[in-house]
Amino acid sequence: MAKIKDETFDPDRGPVMSPRFAIALTLMVLGVAWIIYYYVGVRPEGEFNDAGEALSAKGPGFLQDLADWNYLIGFGALFLGLIISAHPSTPLGRGRGVVGGMLGCFLVGLAWICVFYAIANDTSVVPIFDDLGQKNLMVGIGFMAVGFTFATRWE
Repeated sequence: MAKIKDETFDPDRGPVMSPRFAIALTLMVLGVAWIIYYYVGVRPEGEFNDAGEALSAKGPGFLQDLADWNYLIGFGALFLGLIISAHPSTPLGRGRGVVGGMLGCFLVGLAWICVFYAIANDTSVVPIFDDLGQKNLMVGIGFMAVGFTFATRWE
């Protein structure tokens, strides 16, 4: 019984929370939050007023000016956070975390591309897919590329 406790709290495994992992988590959360805020709170939804004119975007002006670049910022922050978390000083960068991160990114990327192809004729069914169009392929491939950063840490 004592042997199991010693293996569970092995000091060689490293800390669960390191500054690098905190930065990675922050980037991932901010990336997802940026995408959701832009999609829900800023972009024009194709709504029309009584005169039949399309409504303009709402929210902060600088986010409106960025338009579709907001998706690049959001997914870029998410991918950067995942790449940073592949370092051995984080839980995802060592041991079983590497395999989980690698397979998770590969599967999310594959699922993203498969869903896009399945709904390619009517992308309005899934939020965010409708705005990205063919750029959905880049998002799926981006997840797979991040999976390869985890694969380089696999021992």
